[in-house]
Amino acid sequence: MGRTILKASAFSLKGAVFAAIATVGLIAAATGAEAAAKTSVTIGMSVEPTGLDPTVAAPVAIGQVTWQNVFEGLTTIDKTGKVVPELAESWTISPDGKTYTFKLHDGVKFHNGVAFDSATAKYTLDRARGADSVNPQKRYLASIDTIETPDATTLVLKLKQPAGSLLYWLGWPAFSMVEAKSAADDKTTPVGTGPLKFVSWEKGAKVQLAKNADYWNKAVSLKIETATFRFINDPQAQAAALTAGDVDAFPEFGAPELVKSFESNKKLATVIGNTEMKVVAGMNNARKPFTDKKVRQALMMAVDRKTLIEGAWSGYGTAIGSHYTPNDRGFKDLTGTYPYDVEKAKKLLADAGYPNGFTFTMKAPQMAYAQRSAQVLQALFAEIGVTMNIETTEFPAKWVSDVMKGTDFDMTIVAHSEPMDIDIYARDPYYFNYKNPAFNETLTKIEATADPAEQDKLYGEAQTILANDVPSLFLFVMPKLGVWDAKLKGLWANEPIPSNVLTDVHWEE
Repeated sequence: MGRTILKASAFSLKGAVFAAIATVGLIAAATGAEAAAKTSVTIGMSVEPTGLDPTVAAPVAIGQVTWQNVFEGLTTIDKTGKVVPELAESWTISPDGKTYTFKLHDGVKFHNGVAFDSATAKYTLDRARGADSVNPQKRYLASIDTIETPDATTLVLKLKQPAGSLLYWLGWPAFSMVEAKSAADDKTTPVGTGPLKFVSWEKGAKVQLAKNADYWNKAVSLKIETATFRFINDPQAQAAALTAGDVDAFPEFGAPELVKSFESNKKLATVIGNTEMKVVAGMNNARKPFTDKKVRQALMMAVDRKTLIEGAWSGYGTAIGSHYTPNDRGFKDLTGTYPYDVEKAKKLLADAGYPNGFTFTMKAPQMAYAQRSAQVLQALFAEIGVTMNIETTEFPAKWVSDVMKGTDFDMTIVAHSEPMDIDIYARDPYYFNYKNPAFNETLTKIEATADPAEQDKLYGEAQTILANDVPSLFLFVMPKLGVWDAKLKGLWANEPIPSNVLTDVHWEE
């Protein structure tokens, strides 16, 4: 009996060992499966792009899917806002600033197998600057006179006049390199040279990308095998998707009032950064009383930016004193130029001939930040005896027609999203109707030099001119409200250019 028991015990022990081994195997398999799953990422976006080719349309959502993921440029903008080489490995600039010679990387191929060379680069730039071009940033290539291709890896741009910011502009999504045979279809099936390839686009739901196994830049070790961009415009649905793990990240979460609700969720990280979205209340500088600089200055001094940011965007945002963000080179904090001071604002108004204030209308787009900001401004202006009526104006169609093109407005409010677009105050015509020859001359000097230090100094001077003249009320930079899985690393905290760059994205082990 004892032997039988012993045998049975031995058998049981052996079975237990086998069971334990099997269990370990299952755990290992599960762990392996989990590790494999962690080579994928799902990014949430509030806005679905209208197309996927940033070289033919302006909406920032296009670049937020494809820039630096699918498409690349001769240069690029890194996460600090610095210009760095990309498809062009190096360049030289002639002493007169009018000839740029680029040395291109050899061995680069588009996702369809076509080689990238100087002829392709010439095609891309000619297409972007041509008479029939619909490129949203076409004006930035206006300085190019001719493009030469001495050999496959050499590209020469000869300019009509110096363009000191050319290297920066060439890094924008709008000047991504495209391949001639596939360019016409890039809106729906983009073909680039980037680390990720386009897989599919399910309209109204998602875009899927996959790792480019033949990616030319061996210095980049892409950890992500597949990436999905999901489009969810309702903030409550965004929050639910994050909490449930249906999306791994919302790099630009749509509802600031809900951000604090994630604080107790240890599985999620909240990362607050800067964008290029400059919220400004633009005034019609050609319409009284805004023709008077003292009036504009008085209104600026009536604005308590802290109160405005709290009321408009739940306290998230960075106050600005000019049309410039902390992301940008040569940034100066000029919020102290005309700080909040009700009594001084009243005196300025009286000096301008409006001791009892005046009445005007704000044409405010329907977006939440614009409506909320307008309501706060209305209350702040009332403190200095100024009455502001709010007229909700449908954006973009009605706003573009009335304000941008028709300049039929007193004041408006909008977030300008283009990086370093301080030059809009020199455009004639432009909806502000602001004219200052000294400001224009400063911008001309910026383009006449390729010296970064001198450019930064001049950008500071340009910011100062605007801060003093107040053609717009400079309010705040909308934040990059990032909410994502705490184990997900490598997403940009700040956004010097609208994007969702996945090059460094990986899961923490």
